[in-house]
Amino acid sequence: MTHPLTFPVIDPVAFAIGPIAIRWYALAYIAGLIGGWQLATRLARKRIGGLAPLDVDDFLAWATLGVVLGGRIGYVLFYNFDYYLGHPLDALKVWHGGMSFHGGFLGVVVAVLLYCRSRKLNPFLLGDILVTVAPIGLFFGRLANFVNGELFGRIAPDAPFAMVFPNGGPLPRHPSQLYQAGMEGILLFILMIVAWRLGGGRRPSFQFGLFLIGYGCARIVGELFRQPDPQIGYLWGGITMGQILSLPMVLLGAALVARALNRPPLPVGDA
Repeated sequence: MTHPLTFPVIDPVAFAIGPIAIRWYALAYIAGLIGGWQLATRLARKRIGGLAPLDVDDFLAWATLGVVLGGRIGYVLFYNFDYYLGHPLDALKVWHGGMSFHGGFLGVVVAVLLYCRSRKLNPFLLGDILVTVAPIGLFFGRLANFVNGELFGRIAPDAPFAMVFPNGGPLPRHPSQLYQAGMEGILLFILMIVAWRLGGGRRPSFQFGLFLIGYGCARIVGELFRQPDPQIGYLWGGITMGQILSLPMVLLGAALVARALNRPPLPVGDA
């Protein structure tokens, strides 16, 4: 066994104002939403398909509701349904933690469809911009998971970056939150920005499909190092719930990319 790294114990509460405690997890959501919103507004300045920066600005509140409500509902349904079936009021206690990316993603998709219907916009145009900036939020979210010492990795006594987590028992584990921050956040962000600069944003559904493929693959790989949720554990053949939910994303993403490539690109500034 190699000498494990020391887990940097950080107070989950960033600061407090009287009785109100502001947690790093909440700040991660805020940083992801604001950072993504700022970049999304800049991308919308090209007015591809007539989509304007104001359309992105007005969607911010919708995106917030989609992420929070979808993320919580997804966690309740996908990861701990039996518990919340017996304790339905606990599903409202979002401050106790428990959010699902797949649920939050579906929540934003629903918000995009409703918003674009009300504005008579092509939902793929807005969706392509949103997924291009989404890795910003994923990066900060995974860092918050690490600060909280949650969603840690599998036991790995010989891994060079292994560390003992406060709630993970005495054996060193993979810091899988950091692995996922690198794959789902940094690498995926680079992929999405490069694709956008090469004209991906001019082909409706291309960026969306690429994100589904990129995130799905990153999550499937990340799950190889992450300890499954204790209430679910490993499923058939050692597969995890995160991998099962990510596989359809990859397949759907491939179909959307093929769809986009079979259609001519939109001109910049088309109204």
